[in-house]
Amino acid sequence: MVDSTDRSTLRALVGEVVAGLGFLTHRELNPAFEQLAMPPVLEDAGSKRERIQLSLGKVPDADLPQVTRRILEQSRVQVSPSIRYQLEDLLWAGSSPEIPKKTRRELARALDLSELAQHRDRFLQLLDRFWTAEDPGLSFEELEGLLLNGMRQVTLRDRIERHVFRNPGDWSTEDLFDTLGAFEAGDARFARFLEGLVSADVLLDEHRQEKTVSAANDCLRAAGVELRAVGSDGGYPVFAVVSTRLQGHRRPKNIIFASLTKPDIRFRSSVDNDIEIVGEGRDDTLVYDREIPMEGLRWRDLHAWWQDTHKISAEAARSDLHQRLLKSLPDNSQGQKNLFIAYHRILGPTPEDPALLPEVWLHWDHRTVKERGPEALLRSRMDFLLLLPHGQRVVLEVDGSQHYTRDRGRTPDPGKYADMVGADRDLKLRGYEVFRFGHSELKHLDAAEALLQQFLPDMFRRFKPGT
Repeated sequence: MVDSTDRSTLRALVGEVVAGLGFLTHRELNPAFEQLAMPPVLEDAGSKRERIQLSLGKVPDADLPQVTRRILEQSRVQVSPSIRYQLEDLLWAGSSPEIPKKTRRELARALDLSELAQHRDRFLQLLDRFWTAEDPGLSFEELEGLLLNGMRQVTLRDRIERHVFRNPGDWSTEDLFDTLGAFEAGDARFARFLEGLVSADVLLDEHRQEKTVSAANDCLRAAGVELRAVGSDGGYPVFAVVSTRLQGHRRPKNIIFASLTKPDIRFRSSVDNDIEIVGEGRDDTLVYDREIPMEGLRWRDLHAWWQDTHKISAEAARSDLHQRLLKSLPDNSQGQKNLFIAYHRILGPTPEDPALLPEVWLHWDHRTVKERGPEALLRSRMDFLLLLPHGQRVVLEVDGSQHYTRDRGRTPDPGKYADMVGADRDLKLRGYEVFRFGHSELKHLDAAEALLQQFLPDMFRRFKPGT
C-alpha cells in the first residue's frame, strides 16, 4: 500500500507519464483513459492537455496505485527506465520484509556470479527488469547494439559486458551488486531481484536453484527472512522472500466466515481437508477455499470468487458481497457494523486493499462449551480478520461489556476477562496480531471513521500489506 506521504509524489510522476497521451486524437483519449483506469472527460472540455489533467484530477488517491499498475503493464504511453524505477519503488514500498545492508553484502559474498550469469541473455533481461542503465532513457537491451567507439560515455551495460562476460572473474557478485545499487535499493526491489536470480528463468536447473537458495538462506535467516518455495511453474520451484519471524506463514486452507448461525460442518475428505456445510443453514456460512496468494487476501480475490460462485457480473458481485458481509454482523454490536462500514468508506475499498473478513471461525467443535467442559476451545470466532502478505494475520476485535461482565453488564466478571486475555495470548503465540477496540469508541459512525482514519495508516505502515 502506497503511504499517504508518497501520494503526491506518485501523482506527479503519473501526471508526467500520462501527459504523453497528447499524441492521441480527442476521440482516442477516452478509450486510452479507460485502459489506464482513469475516468472519461467530455471531448469539448478543453484542449487535449486539459482533458488529460482533468481525468487524472478525478482519480482518487486510493486509485492511483491501480492507474500506476496499468501504466507499467501496457505500452500505450512511453515510460522511461528512470520513471519506471521510481513508480515501481512507490508502488512496492513496504511490500517486503526488511533486508539490512549488512545481510545483502553477506549474501552477495556467498553467491557465485559465474553460476548466476551462466545464461547471458536471461541474466541481462533480469538486470534490465530491475535496474536502470546510466544513459537517460535507454534500457540495457537498447544499449545492446552500441559499440565502444569513444563517442559516448561508458555505460553500466558496457561495464557488465566487460567485467562479467568478456573477462569472467573480474567482478564478484558483491562488485556487481555494488555497481547496480542493490545495497541501497528498497527492500521490495531487492527481494524481487533476489527472487528473479533464483528463478528457473535465470538458472534453468532445479539443482542449481536449490543450491543457490540454500547459500542465500544461510545469510538471510540471521535477519529473519528466507527464500521459501511457494509454488511451481512448469515443474520448477518458485521462491519468494518471506519473514521467518511470523508464525503465520502456513496458508489457510479454508476460511469459514460471515456466518449467520453456527455451521454444521463435515469432512468430505479429511486427508485433503475438504469440508462442506450441510443442513438447512448451509447458505448461512461462507467458505473461501481458494489458495491465498503470497500478497495476502485482497478484495479482488474475494470479488472474483463471489462472481465465479454466483455467475454474476463483477459490479453486481462487489455490491452483493458487501451486503452479504454486512448482514453477518451481529445486530447487538453497532460497533462492529461501524468498523466495517468505516473501513470501506476510508479505503474505498479498491480491489488491491486487504479484504476485511467478518465473523471468522477460528475453532469449531460440534459440541457446545457446556458439553465439552474444561477442554472446550474458547473464542470460536474472530470479529474481523485480515490476511496480509508473508503470512501476516491481523485480528480486529470489538469488545462490549459482555466480554468482562455478567448479569447484562451489571457485575464485573474476572473469569471472563481472564478467558479473553488467555485467548489473546494463544492467538499471538500462533502468529496472529490482535487489536482490540472498545465498543464505546465505535458506537457512533463518525467517531469510528475518525478513529480508523488514524489507526489504519499506522497499522498498514507496520504490517506493510503492499499493492
